[in-house]
Amino acid sequence: MERIVILGAGESGVGAAVLAKTKGFEVFVSDLSTIGEEETETLKKWDIPYEEGGHTLDRILDAGEIIKSPGIPENAPVIQAVRKKDIPVISEIEFAGRYDKSRKICITGSNGKTTTTSIIYFLLRNAGLNVGLAGNIGKSYAYQVATEKHDYYVLELSSFQLDGMYEFRADIAVILNITPDHLDRYGFKMKNYVNAKFRITQNMRSEDCFIFCSDDEVTVGHLNEIVLQCKKLPFSQEQKEEEGAYAMDGEMHVNVEGEEYRMFLDELSLQGRHNIYNSMAAAITAKVMKISNKIIRESLMSFKNIEHRNEFVRTLHGITFINDSKGTNVDATYYALDCLKANVIWIAGGTDKGNDYSELYALVKEKVTALVCLGMDNRKLHESFGNMIPVIVDTRNAEDAVKAAYELAKPGDTVLLSPCCASFDLFRNYEERGTLFKKAVNELK
Repeated sequence: MERIVILGAGESGVGAAVLAKTKGFEVFVSDLSTIGEEETETLKKWDIPYEEGGHTLDRILDAGEIIKSPGIPENAPVIQAVRKKDIPVISEIEFAGRYDKSRKICITGSNGKTTTTSIIYFLLRNAGLNVGLAGNIGKSYAYQVATEKHDYYVLELSSFQLDGMYEFRADIAVILNITPDHLDRYGFKMKNYVNAKFRITQNMRSEDCFIFCSDDEVTVGHLNEIVLQCKKLPFSQEQKEEEGAYAMDGEMHVNVEGEEYRMFLDELSLQGRHNIYNSMAAAITAKVMKISNKIIRESLMSFKNIEHRNEFVRTLHGITFINDSKGTNVDATYYALDCLKANVIWIAGGTDKGNDYSELYALVKEKVTALVCLGMDNRKLHESFGNMIPVIVDTRNAEDAVKAAYELAKPGDTVLLSPCCASFDLFRNYEERGTLFKKAVNELK
């Protein structure tokens, strides 16, 4: 019996462990941290041995294959030891894909992938299809493959998940955009990050579809360097596309294999330039899937945005609070600021991923009146914005950050949590950061 070791006991790791168990493998789970209560219960229920609070190398290095959590970096000592032994290392997505015969729609991008994934899932559900939601969102893909049966999966894929994928194939692949992000994990080389994103297209066949933004120079530049057999369907707000989609003069035009769809942009439930891109990618996917124009229109008009992405929390004494905790890079925060009028109290900070903040300078000068730093080390934020923001405050928990922002704000102002950084210095993940932010906002008197 082949032995599989799972490193990391988060949702993806535990899901992979359950799938491996159902397929007859000898399974062992190892986590450097304390395993959560829910995950522990699942491991016990499936009688899967595990360890927490450290890695026992002897129990790891006799594995036939390693399934690694996307959060574990390549330079982690345990991964270095595994590499020396030449043990194959794959992702949960790669492993689950071996046992999944469904049609897979896969979405990646530096920004907008969760929103776009959610819209596509919403569209397919509204069309009555038997569809699962997984990847970087929803329940573990592997756990669903082990315990459920879907005809389709909509998978949000991060670059870290794509790094561990080799034989996996998407039927429909979407790259929304590629802007600098996670460069600390890619040797601070943009080319390495771009290559990781384009792994979503590997193994695609001539009958498969690749949906991409033709306005994104990085995507188009790399696309010109590689050969793809699949059908290419671009979307744009800057030029007309004969096939794919474009948005001009207040209207979206979609054309896939002669099937057309048109919609006024002001009918979209999600407004803003970035959401027009997201909606076009979703609409192209829907037309590829032969979903009716009626369902597409109703879905794009009624879709509600996801939690922690430009999420309205409350208005108190004329001060509006917005939770954009999922804004973990410069581009995402640019979009969040661009949607707001002037007089913004901006809460930012966390684990810097090699950010270049210069893209934000013009918007910050125009709109931000105070910066509340929420992180362990805020020096880079001070260095980048100290000369353009009159007030900068340091905090180390969500409650203090909200109180500081509230005291700095006046009626008509907006308090925006859009961190530009990962959450791991103070929080388990961006969800916890956003949840604690909302809790603190709702407790304000």
